[in-house]
Amino acid sequence: MTEFDVIVVGGGSAGSAVAGRLAEAERAYLEGIEACGEDALLRYNLGVLLADLGRREDAAAAYEAALRARPGFADCHYNLALLYEELERPREAIRHMARYRRLTGVQPD
Repeated sequence: MTEFDVIVVGGGSAGSAVAGRLAEAERAYLEGIEACGEDALLRYNLGVLLADLGRREDAAAAYEAALRARPGFADCHYNLALLYEELERPREAIRHMARYRRLTGVQPD
């Protein structure tokens, strides 16, 4: 038996429905941000969604905006560190992982 790390949703109505829901979620986050201003949690959640969609540069921008609104947002620093590592931007990755560790007290193994 083979194990998979992801589930791929094919084309057709199921794939269209999922894509439609993700686009709807993105619109909802953007509308919330417009209504609430610099809300860190809305921007963070938008970043999570964009990263899941493979829009890594857009996700990084959303995470950075979340951190401007709440500089001590540890989970955002962590996600951004991982994202910058994927984007091959090691200096930014190290900076955000160090900030995450300072905020949480988590030390490397």
